[in-house]
Amino acid sequence: MARFHNPNDLDVVVGSNQVKRKRINDDDSNSKWGAVQDEDDDDDDDTDGDDEDASWQSSITKNNQRIEEEQAAMAASLSEETREAAAAAAKRALKQQQALQAQQDKEHAIHAAIAQAQGLEFQVVLPSMDEVNKNNKANQQAGGGEMDAEMTAEWEALMEGDAEDSTTDKKLEIGLASDTDKEEVDARAKSTPAPVLPNKSLSFAKRAGIRIGSAGGWSLEVFPGDFVVHRKYGIGRFDRTCLQPKTKLSTDEIAARDKRRAEILTIKLKELQDINGSVTAKDINEIRDKFGTEEDTDIVSNPQTTVLEVSYMDGIVHVPLDRAYRLSRYRAGDAAIKPKLSRLRGDTWAKATQRVEENTMEMAQDVLALYATRETVQRTPFDPAKEVKVKQLEETFAFEPTVDQKKCFEDVENDMIWRSRPMDRLVCGDVGFGKTEIAFRALYRAIINGKQAALLAPTGVLASQHYKNLMKRMGPDTPFNLKIALLCGGSKRGTLSAKDIREQISSGEADLVVGTHALLSNRVSFKNLGLLVVDEEQRFGVKQKERLKLIYNGVDVLTLSATPIPRTLQMSLSGIRDTSTLRSPPPMRKPTVTYVQEYDEDLVRQAIETELNRGGQIYYVVPKISMLDDAEETIKQISPDIRIIRAHGRMLRNGAEENVAAFAEGKHDVLLATTVIENGVDIPTVNTIIVVNSQAFGMSTLYQLRGRVGRSDKQAYAYFFHRVESYTETAAMRLQALAEMNELGSGFDIANRDLEIRGAGSLLGTEQSGLAAKVGFDLYMRMLKKSIRKLRGLDLPLVVRTSMLVPTFGSPDTFSVSEDYIQDKEVMYKEAAKARLAENTAQLVALTNYWKETYGPLPAHLQSQLKTMHLHASCRRLGIDLVGIVEGVDGPECVLRSPGLRPRHIATIASLLPRGVLPKGVDVCFPGRFSPFGVDIEISGGSKEDIQRISGGESSDDQDDEGWDQIDQEESEAIKEITSAVNVKHIDEVDLEQYPRFIVRDFESVDKLVDVLLKLLLPMAKIVFEKQREQGEEAKVAVELRDRAKALGKRQRHSEEVEMRRSWMNELGAFDD
Repeated sequence: MARFHNPNDLDVVVGSNQVKRKRINDDDSNSKWGAVQDEDDDDDDDTDGDDEDASWQSSITKNNQRIEEEQAAMAASLSEETREAAAAAAKRALKQQQALQAQQDKEHAIHAAIAQAQGLEFQVVLPSMDEVNKNNKANQQAGGGEMDAEMTAEWEALMEGDAEDSTTDKKLEIGLASDTDKEEVDARAKSTPAPVLPNKSLSFAKRAGIRIGSAGGWSLEVFPGDFVVHRKYGIGRFDRTCLQPKTKLSTDEIAARDKRRAEILTIKLKELQDINGSVTAKDINEIRDKFGTEEDTDIVSNPQTTVLEVSYMDGIVHVPLDRAYRLSRYRAGDAAIKPKLSRLRGDTWAKATQRVEENTMEMAQDVLALYATRETVQRTPFDPAKEVKVKQLEETFAFEPTVDQKKCFEDVENDMIWRSRPMDRLVCGDVGFGKTEIAFRALYRAIINGKQAALLAPTGVLASQHYKNLMKRMGPDTPFNLKIALLCGGSKRGTLSAKDIREQISSGEADLVVGTHALLSNRVSFKNLGLLVVDEEQRFGVKQKERLKLIYNGVDVLTLSATPIPRTLQMSLSGIRDTSTLRSPPPMRKPTVTYVQEYDEDLVRQAIETELNRGGQIYYVVPKISMLDDAEETIKQISPDIRIIRAHGRMLRNGAEENVAAFAEGKHDVLLATTVIENGVDIPTVNTIIVVNSQAFGMSTLYQLRGRVGRSDKQAYAYFFHRVESYTETAAMRLQALAEMNELGSGFDIANRDLEIRGAGSLLGTEQSGLAAKVGFDLYMRMLKKSIRKLRGLDLPLVVRTSMLVPTFGSPDTFSVSEDYIQDKEVMYKEAAKARLAENTAQLVALTNYWKETYGPLPAHLQSQLKTMHLHASCRRLGIDLVGIVEGVDGPECVLRSPGLRPRHIATIASLLPRGVLPKGVDVCFPGRFSPFGVDIEISGGSKEDIQRISGGESSDDQDDEGWDQIDQEESEAIKEITSAVNVKHIDEVDLEQYPRFIVRDFESVDKLVDVLLKLLLPMAKIVFEKQREQGEEAKVAVELRDRAKALGKRQRHSEEVEMRRSWMNELGAFDD
C-alpha cells in the first residue's frame, strides 16, 4: 500500500481496489475516515479491503509518528521532476488563492464604503480555520455525511445558477409600500424548493459572514447558510452579499455621476491621444458605452448598493444594507435546525404572523394582569436608616467591586428598601464575577432589619462552601455575630442533628440558614423569614420552584444564575422579571482556553502532564458514577504515580465535601468527579479541567464546569471530549456554542444560545413549547414588546426613588415620624414606610387622614415632611429621577430629569388634562434623538400648538419602522440611567442637555419651590397613575373573560362528547333489541 501527502492536506491511501481519504488536522490525529463510494469487482476484494481498512485505522490511531516518517521518506524518494511539478502546482494554487483573496478584499472594501455612506457599520467576519474544521467535523458526525468537494460543488453550482437566472428571470414587487422602501424580489418559479444547506460544510472563503449595525442599536451577524427571518417575507436562508446597480438615484447622485463620467471620459481620451496621436468618434462612443456596465467599476460613475441575498422557497430577496434591520437570525429551539423556508407567493407568512400577533396580544394581557396583581402584594420594606450597618459589612469585602457589581448592589437595595412589593430579582453573571457578594449583603440587610434569611443551594458541596464563607464573614467569631445554621440531607457526625436545626429555625434562634432541598421540606417552618436567596436557579426543577412559590409567598426572593433556563431568560428579556447582569470581569482574570473535539488519549496525557509540570491540579469529570472506575484506570495508565481522589453524589454523608476539601489542601493531583463539583468548588490552584463524554451534558452544566477553572491570574484550560457514536446534532450545537463563546462574561450569551437550541417555551406556563418557532424568537419577542406597549399606552416608567439635590427639599431617606406622635416603634416604622413609598398623592392623603383620626393633629415638622413626600410621589410617577437647580439665561431654573419620558407620553398626558395642554409654568425639552423631527424641541406649558406639533410625529404602529427599534433601545438605556441617579451628588455632574426634562423657571425663592412644583406636577402625576391603573384593570378583565370563555368552551365540548356517547349507546341498544 502506498501513501503520500498531497498539497490539499489529504492523506490518500491507495489500495488494490479502494480509495479512502481523511482530512488532516494537527489537533485531531484520531479523526475517523470519511466514507467514499467506490465499486468493488468481487466479494473477495471487498472483504480484503475491509480488513485492510480496519488495520489501517488502528495503525493511524496508534502510530501517527511512524506515518509521518514514512511520508517524509516517500517525499524524499520522489524524482526531481515530480518535486518541481508539485512545487509549480503549489505556486499556481497560491497565486489563485491570492487573486481570489484580493478580489474579496476589494468587494469588502466597496461594501464597507457603501455602508459608511449610509451611516452604518459594516464588518466582514471570518471564522478561524480551527472553527471551520471543528464545524465540518461536528456536522459530519451529526449526520451530514461527506461534505468536502461534494457540498462545495453543490454550493458553487447554486451560485452560478443564481447568476445566470438573475439576467433572465422576471423581477416582481411583492407588498412594497414605495420605491424608497424596496427590496428586490426575484420570484423565480421553481419546480423544487431552493436547496437548504443546514449542517453542511462550505469552504473557508464562502463561510465569511458579515456584521452590520447602526447607531440606533440594531445589529446583525450572519454567515452564508444561516437561516434568517425577514419581517415581511418570512424565514429564508442568507446566501451572500453582493453588489447591485442602484436603480433610483437622487438628484445629487445623478449630478455626481455625470460629473464623474465626464472626468473619466477626459482621462481616457487623453490616454488615447498620447498613445494614438488622435481620437475618433468611435473611441468616444466605446468609452461611453461602458458606463453603467460591469466594466464600469467606479462607484460614483456606476452607483451600486450592497444587498444581502436571501433565498426562499420560490425566490430570492435582495435586502439593501439600510433595510438590514428587518432581518434577524432565526432561532426557535429544535425548529432552528431545519426550518421550512417561507414562500414569497401567497399569504402563508402573513397568516402565520397574524396568528402570532393574536397570541402576543393575549400574552401582553397576561403580562399586564400579572403586573397589576403583583403590585397588590405588599410587605413592609426595610429601613434605610440601617444601611449604615450594611456599609460596615461592605468594608470587610477584600476586593474592589466591579462596575456591574455596584449596579447590582443598588438594584437589590432599591428592591428591598424602596419597594412595597416583595423583591423577585434575577442576578445573571459568570462564575467568579461576584454574585455571592451581592447575596451576602442582601442576607445581612434582611437580618439587621429583624428578619430571618435563607440561602438555598442545589448541592451539598455548594451549600457547605457558602456556609464556610458566611461563617468567616459574619459568624459568631466576627463583629457581626450572627447565628448561622447548615441544613443538608445528611448531617455530619459531631454536629447538630437536622431536628435541632429545624427547631432553631422555627424558634427564630437561627438568623441565617444555608441548605439544600431540605429547606423545601414540610417540616421546615421559619418564624419570620424576610429573604430567600436561590443560588444556581437552573439546577432546580419545576416542582421545586412551585414549592418555593407556595411556602415562600410574599417573601423577598433573590435568584442567582450564570446561565438561566430558557423560560427564566425569556421572562427577563420581556421585562416580566427584574434582572441585573454582571458582565465586568474581576481584574487579572483571563478567558479560559477551550478545546472541543473527539476523545484523544494523547491530548489527555499532554494536558495532565502540562498542568502537573507547572505545579497545578486537575479536574477530571465524567457524566455517570459508573464511569469513574474506567476513568481512573485510564488516568493511571497515563501517569501511574498520580494521586487521585473521587467526589460524587452517592458517597457516604459529607464524603464528597471532605474529599473536595482534601483536594483543595493539595493532597491530591486529580479530582475525579461527576457534576457534583459543578457548583461551589473554588480552588485557585486548579487551572485545567477535562470533561469526557461532554455530549451527554447540558449547556448550562458545561459552562459551569468550565467556570471551575481560571479562578486566579494563571491561564486556564478546558478540554471537552466527545464520543462519535453518541454525538447528536443538538450536542454539536451546544459544544459549538461553548467553543465560540469563551470570553469572560459570556454567561448571558450562553443562556441566549441555549434558548435558541432548546426553545423559548411558554412564557407564563410550565410547558416547554411556544409559538416562537413560527416566526423566530427575536421577531416573537419584538411582537410581544409591541403588544405590551400598545396595551399599556402610557408606558412611562416608574422611578423607584428620586434624588432631590435641593437642600431645602429634604429626602425620603430621612423621613421619619417622631415617637411622641406614634408611641409604638413597630407601628411607627410601618406607617413611616407607607408614607415614604407612596406611589401617588391619593395614598398620602388617605394615610394623613388616618393619622389625624388615630393619633391626632399633625405636628408642624411632620406636615413639612409630608409635603416633600407628595412631591416625591409625583416625581416618581412622572419618571423624574433627578431634581436640581441650575443657572439659566434669565435666572435660576429648576430642572427635573426624566430619562424615560417621550413625546408620545406628553401628548397623551396633555390630551387628558382639562384644557388639553400642559400646565402653564412648566416646559418640557427633548433632545434631537428623542424628538420625531430629529432636532431638539421644547414644549411650552399652556401652548396647544406645541402639543399638536408632536402628537402625530412619533408612531410605533408600523412593524417595519426602524424608529421603533431605536425607541426600544433608547428606553432600555434610559432605565440604566434612572437606576444610577442615586449616585449623583450634584446636578452639575450630569449633562442635562442629553436627556428629556421638565423645566420650571418662574419661582420666587427656593423655599417656596416645593409648593410651585406640587401645583404643576400633581395634575400630570394623577393622570399617569389613573391611566396606568385603568390599563392594568382592563388587562385583568380581559384575561378573566378569556379564561371564562375557554372554560365554557371546554365544558361545551365535554357535553357534546357525552351526548355523542349517549346517542351511540342508545343506537347500540336498539340494534341489540
